[in-house]
Amino acid sequence: MVIWITGLSGAGKTTLGTEVYRQWKERAPNTVLVDGDTIRALFKLDGNPDLYRLDGRRMVAGRIHELCKWLDGQNINVVCCTISLFGDLHDINKQAFSRYFEVFLDVPMDVLRRRDNKNIYARAFDGKLPDVVGVDLPFDPPSDPDFRIDNTADRSDFAEVASDVLAAAGVS
Repeated sequence: MVIWITGLSGAGKTTLGTEVYRQWKERAPNTVLVDGDTIRALFKLDGNPDLYRLDGRRMVAGRIHELCKWLDGQNINVVCCTISLFGDLHDINKQAFSRYFEVFLDVPMDVLRRRDNKNIYARAFDGKLPDVVGVDLPFDPPSDPDFRIDNTADRSDFAEVASDVLAAAGVS
């Protein structure tokens, strides 16, 4: 099974995904966490500006999809945290995995700009950082996610939210 957590940068994907992974791993040791930023760093894809442009992002998204498909094919549970800006890939995911559960972290841009831990939005809106999803690159949110989270409020603990995600996904 694949639990796919999507949303813009700063929405809380990695924070939620890490907690979902921690709780699921306690129940099923054959569970892994696939995080977009970690995958970019692991495969040395984070230093190339071309890979942040639309075509590059599509290529990286395709690789993350294929990695998750490969893991799922070996009966390994996957928690995947990635922006997932391409609507057609959401549709492909629904058909590709043994079981698929899509979580959308919905956060307004003004909240993301206020959080902005990585200083991404400040630089993007100042014209110093191109190719930022939701600013100068379009974001195609999932049209029908299995679980939508309004993550406007600042949270310090995602344990209850992660538990709700797992329950809704049918993970016991």
